[in-house]
Amino acid sequence: MKFVLIAHDKPGAQALRQQTRPAHLAYWQAIIGAELVFGGPLLGADGAPFGSILVVETEDEAHARALFEADPYVTADLFELTTLSPFRLVFERGALVA
Repeated sequence: MKFVLIAHDKPGAQALRQQTRPAHLAYWQAIIGAELVFGGPLLGADGAPFGSILVVETEDEAHARALFEADPYVTADLFELTTLSPFRLVFERGALVA
């Protein structure tokens, strides 16, 4: 099952995001091919990141939550608000898949 994490940074946390980014990328690169489906920053109108979206495919929500909680962005306390929800892919690149 897929799970989506949507996270919004704390106000004024741009320096913390930049400082923690190398560890965040290394963490998820180690998971690519296993459980990470896709991820990236949420961008404001000015192009600056203000949050993150990550989708993992794993057996249950507890495992998805454990993956997200070990993310260096989370352990650095970057996020003000996070939501974790099951996710079902219906369209991919314009094609109906479910």
